Amino acid sequence: MASLTIENYVKGIYKICTYLEGKAAATGQLAKELDVSPGTVTSMLKTLSASDLATYTPYEGVRLTEAGTRLALRVLRRHRLIETFLVKTLNLTWDEVHEEAEHMEHAVSDLLVDRIDEYLSYPETDPHGDPIPRFDGSVPAGQNPVPLRSLANCEAGVSFRFVRVLDQSPEFLRYLSDAGLCPGVEGDVVEQRWDQGSIKIRVGEMETTLLHDAAQKLLIGPKTSIGAV
Repeated sequence: MASLTIENYVKGIYKICTYLEGKAAATGQLAKELDVSPGTVTSMLKTLSASDLATYTPYEGVRLTEAGTRLALRVLRRHRLIETFLVKTLNLTWDEVHEEAEHMEHAVSDLLVDRIDEYLSYPETDPHGDPIPRFDGSVPAGQNPVPLRSLANCEAGVSFRFVRVLDQSPEFLRYLSDAGLCPGVEGDVVEQRWDQGSIKIRVGEMETTLLHDAAQKLLIGPKTSIGAV
């Protein structure tokens, strides 16, 4: 049975490699993700390699093996279903559930997680828009006809649907809530200010200006038809 530390590492590697579209995760990126020193990461990566959970190449980075990917998806399934359960049944807000799920994901059994999945009618995404791995290890492809892209790269006049947020820190999520932004919300890009590093958007009657650093963390797709989720 994998330790808490190993589960956190494979989960972190999986998330980074996914964002990098399959490229290796650098030790510095993993250190930032897990809030540990680069030296600690390097030592742990050697352990993961010896356990056949990852392949680590100095100065290049780390990728998960097939076994490592299976473990990462199990952990992510637990985490994201717990987040969804806490929001839908206990009415916690999306900025409250991440830390709670971080603690609980290592304690619950796969049986309990499967029962939660069934109770929630098999949701495909969590409150932050992240896909929830299925019990067989597959990942929902979603209902997006085109690949998601960062809001920061959109030109003025683009209509969008907010699908997924990459930064799940409570402070950032509360900032998005104040701006009327949560997964499923639709809006329009009013102005793209490349020279100022900001973008102005409209959601409903509210107009908000986001710095590109913040908008880069928001993944969007095209607007859906009326009634779609």
